[in-house]
Amino acid sequence: MTDINQNGYVKSESQNGVTTIEFFHPQSNSLPGKILNELANAITDAGNNAKSKVIILKSAGEKAFCAGASFDELTQIKNETEGLEFFGGFAKVINALRLCPKFVIGRIQGKCVGGGVGIAAAVDYAIATEAAEVKLSELAVGIGPFVVGPAVERKTGAAAFSTMAIDATGWRSAKWANENGLFAELHTDSSNIDAAVQRLASVLSQSSPHAMAEMKKIFWEGTSHWDQLLMERAKISGRLVLSDFTKTAIEKFKSKK
Repeated sequence: MTDINQNGYVKSESQNGVTTIEFFHPQSNSLPGKILNELANAITDAGNNAKSKVIILKSAGEKAFCAGASFDELTQIKNETEGLEFFGGFAKVINALRLCPKFVIGRIQGKCVGGGVGIAAAVDYAIATEAAEVKLSELAVGIGPFVVGPAVERKTGAAAFSTMAIDATGWRSAKWANENGLFAELHTDSSNIDAAVQRLASVLSQSSPHAMAEMKKIFWEGTSHWDQLLMERAKISGRLVLSDFTKTAIEKFKSKK
């Protein structure tokens, strides 16, 4: 599947049992609703493809992995229904990663903000560079990491998650993310993470798909209610994004860029 335009893209390619899904947006790989939906669909399609044994999830470029929600789109939300639809896109991506019967390796080459942290947390094995700082910035614009919270807390534990959620303007280093379980491996630069990603993908592509599918079920035990939970959380974000506080905060942030 390929969909490329000036507003970004999601594309997939498969080779030797490995499906690579790449997303891109010109604003630091931020995520508008269209890309969120395409990303969820690409993950689901790869999971259903019998020829695919393992999935690599990556973003384009060598700087930011993902800047989270598209601020341009956030400012266009006019009611709670539109808010639910937008934040529900993050719920769809996280649940697609959760329900995918294949292991998903995340290539995290740069900074992760908000929803980007959620995606990094929802992949099964995240391989990152030392430049991959993380920040849950939602509270700073009057929302909160409601949708991505369960995925982040599952990986890092309640203490690290609450630390990031409360100190919404503070960056945490890639080393901190590695020590707190968000990243499985840490490497010096993108060429080194590419080698690490390819090594693991090659090994997993030769492993038993049935064994890996059963392992994934075990790893994600206790999350069967997330289909409902994450959409309930999306409703909260969808309501809060309509507040004057949030609209003003987002405009201030955009004016600084």
